[in-house]
Order: sequence, then C-alpha cells, then structure tokens
Amino acid sequence: MHDSREVKAKVIAQTRAIKEVEGGYAVQSQTSKRLYFVNSHDWSCTCPDCQFNQVTRCKHVRAVKYWLGIEKIDANGAKTIEKVRLTYPQAWEAYNKAQTSEVEQFDVLLKDLLESVEEPTYEFGRPQLSQREVLFCAIKKVYSQMSSRRAKGLFNQAQAREVIKSSPHFNAVSKLWNEEQTAEILNKLVALSAQPLKSVETTFAIDSTGFRTTSYSQYCQEKHGADRQQKWVKLHAVCGTKTNVITSVDITDNNSGDSKFFAPLMTNTKDAGFNIEKVVADKAYNSINNYNLIQEFGGQAYIPYKSNITAHCTSGNKARLWRKMFHYFQMNQEEFMQHYHARSNAETTFHMLKSKLGDGLKSKNFVAQKNELLCKILAHNIMVLNHETHELGITSQVGVI
Repeated sequence: MHDSREVKAKVIAQTRAIKEVEGGYAVQSQTSKRLYFVNSHDWSCTCPDCQFNQVTRCKHVRAVKYWLGIEKIDANGAKTIEKVRLTYPQAWEAYNKAQTSEVEQFDVLLKDLLESVEEPTYEFGRPQLSQREVLFCAIKKVYSQMSSRRAKGLFNQAQAREVIKSSPHFNAVSKLWNEEQTAEILNKLVALSAQPLKSVETTFAIDSTGFRTTSYSQYCQEKHGADRQQKWVKLHAVCGTKTNVITSVDITDNNSGDSKFFAPLMTNTKDAGFNIEKVVADKAYNSINNYNLIQEFGGQAYIPYKSNITAHCTSGNKARLWRKMFHYFQMNQEEFMQHYHARSNAETTFHMLKSKLGDGLKSKNFVAQKNELLCKILAHNIMVLNHETHELGITSQVGVI
C-alpha cells in the first residue's frame, strides 16, 4: 500500500518550486502558489499538516529530501545525480566545555544573579531565612527536577560548598512559591538574566505554549458524560532567535488569547535595553496596533495574514503600515517567508525548556504554579548564558533590582 504523502512528495519535488533559504527551504504548495517553510535543523514545516495534525514528516519535508537528490546539470551539460549531505558548523570545543561545566557554572551564575535581590529589613522576632538563598534553592530544585524532599540534599551540598550560608527546610521553597510578591521578583530576574545578551539579540519571536499541572477541572460523569480534564497553565514569551534566551514573559490560564500580550511583552523587552530590529509572530498576533508598535521601536514586524483578510478590511492612516505589509505579504511571499521562518526559534526555545526542565508543574495552586514556571524560565536563561559564555565569550553583568 502506497503512502499518499510519499506519492505527493515526489510530485512536488518534480513539479513545484523549491528554493534553499536561510535556515531551510521554501516549498511551493502542491495546489496553490503558497509557500511553506521547511526547517532543515529539525525538519519541521509550517504547513497545516505539521502544525495541526502533528505529522512529523509531511509531504513538503519529504519533497525537500527528494529534491536534494534530483538530477543536476554541470557546466558541460552532463547530467549527474548529486546527493547533498547536510552539515551544520558546530563549535564543538566550546559546546563540550559548556556542557561539561554546566552544573558547576549554574551555581556560580545563579548566585551572581541573586546578588541583585535586596534582602527584607530585619526588625524583630525570629530571624527570617535569606530570601536570596531560598530563591537559590527554588531555582536549583527546578533545575534538578527533584521533589522538595529529595532536593534537600542539593541544598546541603550548596551549603557545604559555601554557595549558601544555611540549608533551608524543604518546605521553604513551597512557602516562597505560594507568596504572590515572589512573581514580581522572579519577573525582574528573568529580564536581568537576559540582559548580558542584549548586544547579540536583535530579532525576536513571540509565541505561547502550555504546561500541564496536577490539577483537574470539575466534571460530572454520570449527569453530563463529561470526563475530567487536566488543567494547563499558558506561557506567553518573547525569545531571541540567535541564542533562544527568553527576554519577557507572562503566565495565564489556558483560555487566554495571544494578541493582547504582544504589546506589554515587547515593551518589556525594549525597556530591558534590547534593540528590536525584527519581530516574527504567527497569525494570532496580526493586528494594526502590533505592527505599528514595532515600527515605533524602530523595527519591522513580520506577521502573516489570515486567509479571510483583504486590503480593504480597514482604512485610515493608522492602518497604513498594516496595508503596506499586507501587499508585501501577498506579492512577495517567498521573501516574506525568509524573514518569517525565524519564528520557528520560538518552538525551539519551548522544546529546550520542556525537554531539559520538564513540561509539567508540581504545584497545586495558580500562584505557586506561576512562580514555579518562572523558576524554570530562569534556569533556562542561566543555561543559555552558560553556553554563550563559552561560545561567544559573553560575561554575566547584572545590576540591582
């Protein structure tokens, strides 16, 4: 029995336009002039089959692989079959140093980052635990993916190495996460942890993803036939497309929309000192205000348009840039896609975050879940920073919160 995708892929490779672009290949649709971007790093595609049906090898990905082995004609007119071997330059020495030193450097970078946190003033009564040290243990716990009780051993080791002065009780982390003011501190630390890379990052991608929790919604099986559903927490994030560092975040329930978070997150990134030259986002973020905001920042947004949008949907000077980009999107799709494909770095960032630090949250209530997820993001940024200190020679310089 023939695989229909396999058959269609061979037709696309022989009859449709395929062009190599930065980071991958632009592939023309089999049924229209629309172009899809195939990422040559992870072989993902922007077509609906990949995005919505979760197909790992769609017909466009297969077509590119066939295209890489089609007939080639040399200068003399001779036909040969040229198999192209895909290789990617990797600074293996820097990569190996970053990976082998990550555990030790994580503590060093984390301690340096937490020096910016002001300790609460001690007035009277029983001396309180150091806020910096409890934050250190909270982020270290998330990095280790251990339970609070098992992570107590890591706290003791940090004390023995004099990274912290005292090892707190394992419940201290849970108490910290259940305090609403902790989120404000962690959000500032996220912005601060990304700042050493502001000289590197000028192109940014914004997107959202979900993290599962241990909580479940109410259900009425007998009366309504409804199964219980696991609750999710939604992360809205801006990340750099070169290093995958996360510059700004917001965390909400799983039913919140995406577009309304564009302006505050991009403004936070701008206020953190980043030079925003280009922003890429999917169709959910397409709006007049979002396009105009990035222009005000001195950059350019590349956000595709939905199929039901026309240039006459809106009028007025406010929509001038939006209409201009609509015509550019319609008439120069191949060039537009060369910019837009950088959005796949948002998916790469989320994959890094979930594969290294887990895609679930152990906390029981939303306040604690939000703080736990912020600790994951901080741990991710520290790991990115550790890698870039070896590959780019960037040093960590933090200010005071």
